[in-house]
Amino acid sequence: MSFIDHLEALRWHIIRSAIAVVVFTTGAFFAKDFLFHDVILGPSRPDFWTYRMFCKFGNWVHAPDLCIDKIGFVIQNRQMSGQLTMHISTSFMAGICLTFPYLFWEIWRFVKPGLYPHERANSQGAVFFVSVLFALGLLFGYYIAAPLSINFLAGYVVDPTIENQIDMQSYLSTLSTMSLSCAFVFELPMIVFFLAKAGIVSPEIMQVYRKHAIVVILIIAAIITPPDISAQIIVTIPILLLYELSIHIARVVRRGDTARLNAKLAREQAMGS
Repeated sequence: MSFIDHLEALRWHIIRSAIAVVVFTTGAFFAKDFLFHDVILGPSRPDFWTYRMFCKFGNWVHAPDLCIDKIGFVIQNRQMSGQLTMHISTSFMAGICLTFPYLFWEIWRFVKPGLYPHERANSQGAVFFVSVLFALGLLFGYYIAAPLSINFLAGYVVDPTIENQIDMQSYLSTLSTMSLSCAFVFELPMIVFFLAKAGIVSPEIMQVYRKHAIVVILIIAAIITPPDISAQIIVTIPILLLYELSIHIARVVRRGDTARLNAKLAREQAMGS
């Protein structure tokens, strides 16, 4: 294909992706009650699923302090067009999240024809695993990281006379940042898989630099969570598990590449003899 043909193919991938985003954004826009009351504002109420689970766990271990039965802030809108703007932007963000598997599939369809046969074979299931990891990270951020951050920030006061009246945009920014950050961090195994296939990383390198990686993970957890030790630990643990899983994935990739090279060498020796 010529350069113009590649641009034409890319144009249609972009058009189909844009149509999908518009369709899901429109659906989210008209599902306003569910989107805002149940999803967006869910972590701002004490009856949220995460808080109820913490209460049950607190009762089970006889630690009533773990029960979150009150959220100490009020959400307000301070701009004339604030709610309309927030409605549109939130609907668009929801549309992006819902269409992410399809968007990645369109990107993959554009890239796939340019790969060698063995590269296409090695990348089978990429769309599925990327989508699953993105969904798991998004759910972890929404149900675990974001509620802990919101509860900590809402309960932090420097003086009891100061009320926490939070602007809606600030609340939405915290919720979306926490959720999306976890969604992309959870893509670590797939990133390591492709880097290992390219020969850029190896399990030995990842094991040698494990201590350095732990420091980096702690820094990442500190960035995407408030200065609350419990929240940072809860976010750090799954990232560490993902790093260990990535080492195993890199080891499997190395083993598969070695077996394939040995088989190729054996065929060449057989043909030479």
